[in-house]
Amino acid sequence: MEAAWRRGGRGRGVGRAGATPAGNGPGGRGRGRGAGGAEAAGELASQKKFDEIKRANQAAAKKLVEDQFSSSSEDDSDDDDVEGKHGRILAQTFTTYTNQTDGDTSELERMRQYMNEAFQSGATTCLICIASVKRNHAIWSCSGCFCIFHMPCIQKWAKDSVFLITSPLTDDNFEKKDYPWPCPKCRFEYKRSETPARYYCYCGKVEDPALDPWLVPHSCGQICERDFKPPCGHKCLLLCHPGPCPPCPKVVLTSCYCKRAKPVPRRCSTKEWSCQQPCCRKLPCGQHSCEKSCHPGDCEPCPRVSRQRCVCGRQVAERLCASPLWQCDQACRKTLPCGFHACEQVCHAGPCGECPRSGKRSCPCGKSKFSLPCTEDVPTCGDSCDKVLECEIHRCSQRCHRGPCEICRQEVEKQCRCGKHTKQMPCHKPYLCESKCAKIRDCQKHQCKRKCCPGNCPPCDQACGRTLGCRNHKCPSVCHRGSCYPCPETVDVKCNCGKTVLRVPCGRERTTKPPRCKEFCRQPPTCHHPSREKHSCHFGPCPPCRQPCKKPLDKCTHLCPAACHDEALVKQSGLHQPAGPWEQSPEPVFIQTALPCPPCRVPIPTQCLGKHEVSPLLCHAAAPYSCKRLCGRLLKCQNHTCMKECHKVLERDSGGDNQKASQECSQCEEGCSKPRPPGCPHSCPLPCHPGECLPCAQLIRMKCHCRLTSLYIECIKITSVGLKEKDVLGSCKNQCPKELSCGHRCKEICHPGDCPQNCNQKVKIRCPCKRIKKELPCNKVQESQVSLECDTVCKEMKRKACEIKEAETRALIEEEKRRQQAELEAFENRLRGRRKNKRKKDEVEVEPTLWQKYKKTIVLPICGVAIVMVAWFIAYSY
Repeated sequence: MEAAWRRGGRGRGVGRAGATPAGNGPGGRGRGRGAGGAEAAGELASQKKFDEIKRANQAAAKKLVEDQFSSSSEDDSDDDDVEGKHGRILAQTFTTYTNQTDGDTSELERMRQYMNEAFQSGATTCLICIASVKRNHAIWSCSGCFCIFHMPCIQKWAKDSVFLITSPLTDDNFEKKDYPWPCPKCRFEYKRSETPARYYCYCGKVEDPALDPWLVPHSCGQICERDFKPPCGHKCLLLCHPGPCPPCPKVVLTSCYCKRAKPVPRRCSTKEWSCQQPCCRKLPCGQHSCEKSCHPGDCEPCPRVSRQRCVCGRQVAERLCASPLWQCDQACRKTLPCGFHACEQVCHAGPCGECPRSGKRSCPCGKSKFSLPCTEDVPTCGDSCDKVLECEIHRCSQRCHRGPCEICRQEVEKQCRCGKHTKQMPCHKPYLCESKCAKIRDCQKHQCKRKCCPGNCPPCDQACGRTLGCRNHKCPSVCHRGSCYPCPETVDVKCNCGKTVLRVPCGRERTTKPPRCKEFCRQPPTCHHPSREKHSCHFGPCPPCRQPCKKPLDKCTHLCPAACHDEALVKQSGLHQPAGPWEQSPEPVFIQTALPCPPCRVPIPTQCLGKHEVSPLLCHAAAPYSCKRLCGRLLKCQNHTCMKECHKVLERDSGGDNQKASQECSQCEEGCSKPRPPGCPHSCPLPCHPGECLPCAQLIRMKCHCRLTSLYIECIKITSVGLKEKDVLGSCKNQCPKELSCGHRCKEICHPGDCPQNCNQKVKIRCPCKRIKKELPCNKVQESQVSLECDTVCKEMKRKACEIKEAETRALIEEEKRRQQAELEAFENRLRGRRKNKRKKDEVEVEPTLWQKYKKTIVLPICGVAIVMVAWFIAYSY
């Protein structure tokens, strides 16, 4: 296609250049260059347009392939087939685990629910882009909450999160720290180095796992082998799967919590067990034992109450045995070792220590030290105090004194916090100008507007308020840069009755189809039936009622079997008359109305008029009818039946007999059709009558056996006699004219059948040479095949005839040879005369030409020169 496009572009460019006149006059050359430039520009534009179309087509084809192989949430397939396929995939995924647990899948219910959501329509959704995660998409799964995201979405999320944290406006040292980024759902933090860069299966073994419709989406199909959590030393036995790994199914030998019972084999995931015996371990109080049944961890504090003294021993109170050490709220008041002062510490254990007024003590300003008894106070030194005041710039100018120093009242020139203004004022007072900061805060939207801001503007404290991707809620965070966090809310998509709920991320409820509810619809019926047909929960109006009507019909006692017709849609026509042909006819109006019950169609057995049959007729049309058969009742002639169509018959005429004709039947008007005796071709001359017919007296003309004479005989004589008598009557009493196989005439009287072959007529037979002859009966000649043999005389005559014939043949051969020899001699004589004439002609001398004389001396040198030149050319060419 690209080559064709380019060829077309070059063809068009050449055509335009050819159309431009080649400059014979002034300016012709310039015009040629202009045409060439236009041609090149046109070809570049065509190539650019072709590349754009090519990229668009490739992108469309790629998207079409992805849509065809994706597990879109909008696909509508047969639920039974899909559930069966998903069941087989789950069973295959759990095979290794169930083999370890002897088929026990009680621990896999949570995992089965999680994997069912991976197959369920619209359940797997990326929380960042609020779009379905399809089978052919690259994904990333969080290790904390196991939520699935698109790979490009989570990469962009991690990059944006790190950028917001490491923004130069908030931290100048951002390049030296490895800032984390959170999971969009559970806020589990990952390091920047853990940002996903490649697409792996759930167990992390295979990169870019192949799309397989018989595996869990995004699974490699291998055993997971991830460490169980909490770690127990074993690895997961399921095939590569989403979500957390199930509990460990291995069997280990373990003891109870208190270690008093014998070890028993248990599942590794539930290896900690209680023997239910009393613990009996000593409690921390050291006086009582634990009375609880065998339990994990340390024993609880002793729950008993006892009277215990405080640390100083002055007060006694009832307290928990688990906390025997306690302090009262009174001062110790014990006399210190100095003997003059009392301990001022609150109730405490151990000695009170030395008197705090003993030893060397400093004056209030700390410049002088005095050694005085504890009963005397330290005097002031009289020097200046010189302590640094609260402003941390000036010092106290008073004399050494007890108590805190006064506030700094020295007049100084102060600069405001933002550095724009200066002013003379007491040192202890802060100077804040009225200028408002115009810098943009870290949200890059709002101004600081803080009075006298030093430049370190605080983070924006206003609410973000932007509408989240779900378009239902607003961002509750403070104003920030970049995209907002996904909406953490979930929305329940319910069926019409609310029993089946599908929980989807907020925002997906608009595009998610309501779940298919397995409950029955509970809307009350609107027809006369007490309840609707059972059908699944649905939205919108219920389907029309298809239950049988069951109303009693008017003309019979049957119930209406038709489908309910209380709410049938009937088209109304003729409500609006158009003003003319230009006015468009309005759309048909359908109203919902109750239709009357149809005619009863219950089959009822009904007998026809002629009582031939009983047929089931519809109840509304049940009445005596004509079956369209012939009546068939026997007429009075006792030979024929009534040929009328099935008709009404009176019982009084037929006498109750269904085979006897009545007055309504037809009258027989035919002649007698009774069968005649065998061989009689005549019919009875009487009309149709009961009983036997009269004997036939008509004459029959027939040929005799030899077919030469016509005989006239009464029909009754022929039909009443046997076969032998018929043969006698059919004979003409003359000799049979037929010829026998031997060629002679039959000698018998006219007879039926074939003639006898015993012919006795005399015939002559001869020997092969026809010399001897003899007479014999014809039948003997035919039976025995009698023949006469030649005798010696016949043989001698035959031999002499052969010899005469051979002599004649030899004479003819000799005569032919003599004739051929004479012809040969005559031909040779003629041939000798021709040879002499030819020899005279051949002796004439012919003189050779010049070319014949000198051709060798001319041709040979020329050929030699040519060969030498060819050899020289070949040698120098290589």
